[in-house]
Amino acid sequence: MTKIKSGLILLLFMQWCQPVRAQPVKQKFSIKDSSDHAFDFSDWIINANGFVPIPYIITEPALGGFGGALLPVFIKKNPPYYDSVKGKLKITPVAPNITGGIGVYTLNDTWVLAAFRSGTLVKQRIKYTVGAAYADVNMSFYKTFEQFGEKKLAFNIKALPVLLQASKRISKSNWYAGFKYLFLKADTKYVGDTSVLNLAKSMELSKIISQMGLLVELDNRDNIFTPFKGMKVHTDVNRADKFLGSDYEFWRINYYMYAYQMIIPSITAGFRLDGQQSFGEPPFYMLPYVDMRGIPIYRYQGNADILSELEFRWDFTRRWSAMLFGGAGKAFDEWSEFGNTNWITSYGTGFRYLLARKFKLRVGVDVAHGPDTWAYYIVFGSNWSK
Repeated sequence: MTKIKSGLILLLFMQWCQPVRAQPVKQKFSIKDSSDHAFDFSDWIINANGFVPIPYIITEPALGGFGGALLPVFIKKNPPYYDSVKGKLKITPVAPNITGGIGVYTLNDTWVLAAFRSGTLVKQRIKYTVGAAYADVNMSFYKTFEQFGEKKLAFNIKALPVLLQASKRISKSNWYAGFKYLFLKADTKYVGDTSVLNLAKSMELSKIISQMGLLVELDNRDNIFTPFKGMKVHTDVNRADKFLGSDYEFWRINYYMYAYQMIIPSITAGFRLDGQQSFGEPPFYMLPYVDMRGIPIYRYQGNADILSELEFRWDFTRRWSAMLFGGAGKAFDEWSEFGNTNWITSYGTGFRYLLARKFKLRVGVDVAHGPDTWAYYIVFGSNWSK
């Protein structure tokens, strides 16, 4: 399932949207911050007893460039970890529990229904994510043929993914270790240019992927939405195999790092390093690809990819911020081809509004330019959100 960028339209929507409750409303919650009286959603998130339906705008170019999503979502704040380290109290923030559903429709007739929960068992110090979806996706992939060169291949993919992931905190550190499992049933149908119909027909498949993996992660960011400092370093190694019920056998490695540092009180820098590697024969829709703002997803694919991005956020007022970012990446089949593969670059700017001060949650819009197109992204929290 593709990554969905969330919508700044919720800034207006929250002013009139009412939560769905099992009991009559007994108390009204302010949508203004008591500290500066600005529009703020913190108290509503903390105190409201029910799900709030939030509309999002989808701006991914590969999905038609525009669409809508409705996410009934509830965020519950968790208490921090309290530890005694060398006789001193150590307080470690814990990410909030997030529960919700997703309904999506875009201009190219893609639609998705999904449900998810991401949370922490605080006493056991276990983070977990569970999710399931049904997706009917229309998307183009690019493949090079000896007879025709590079061709754009349009596919309809009906997919049923299920994700399970859990990791346990190691002692009193910020390190976690655990597992992840992916089940994916996908039916692919070619719906593109008939000039390569015979070649593309071989890519029409109805297959199951059953993939198990191990993960190790360091996460000492000060918050998960819009960090000011800290880093997240993650590696997972996954195997799809027949003994797990998979129709494919392949390895897939994912690794990434997000690092944040406040340069001066009003400017925060962020750095991203991200890469993937596959071994064996994964289906074309599971190959690594360059994933950056300004570049349609799956546009540049290979057996491996690597990319880096740098961004700066200037908080020029307490509530408003300006963004500046840029990055480069490449996808290739063999590491021996790395030096001969062109770098794909993108850059852009944007803004953020501090929507929920107590969660350090900012939302906004980014405009990015890649090698093929301009694109805009409506961002909820951070654009880097694996």
